[in-house]
Amino acid sequence: MKKIKLEIVGMSYSQSQSGAYALVLGVPGESKRLPIIIGGFEAQAIAIELEKMKPTRPLTHDLFKNFALHFGIRVKEVIINKFVDGIFYSKLLCISHDGEISEIDSRTSDAVALSLRFNCPIYVEEHVLDEAGIILEDGDGDDIDAEDEIIETGSGTYKDYLAAELKEMLDKAVAEENFEEASKIRDEINRRKKDKKNKGSED
Repeated sequence: MKKIKLEIVGMSYSQSQSGAYALVLGVPGESKRLPIIIGGFEAQAIAIELEKMKPTRPLTHDLFKNFALHFGIRVKEVIINKFVDGIFYSKLLCISHDGEISEIDSRTSDAVALSLRFNCPIYVEEHVLDEAGIILEDGDGDDIDAEDEIIETGSGTYKDYLAAELKEMLDKAVAEENFEEASKIRDEINRRKKDKKNKGSED
């Protein structure tokens, strides 16, 4: 499976979810973005390391790093490998002192926090980026059908919009760098594609 390297582009406070943040990852040198909604604790752990702040006592992710290094284990890389029902899944590729490589499942927010502490790269599998990524440049919209009828699926916030309207809203949210909103609209578009595909397979 092809994997693509990512970097942390930024992080913003959620206007709609109390205590939540939008972590934005991007492909270096390209306009592709991968917005991920994370909790406040994980956002703090990422921000502290990004700002090179030194807490008086080790945070949970610092403790994990110290524990791992004490036993000769380090995180070699992080891979975001699944996107299911709006949730990202990741794994840590760890290497022991004798060269043995192991994979450990992880929440993506924790994986990113650990990647900063181990100074290791973040990758995403290509199919995940294709499904959940957002492109900053205007697309032609060919992959989104502009249905005349309203599709009664998805979240209550977006289910009453036509596909063409959702595409326009997505473009606007991305242009304004409102990645939290963009990620929600993206999820609704993906749900409709999935529902349409499932309905077609039943016919």
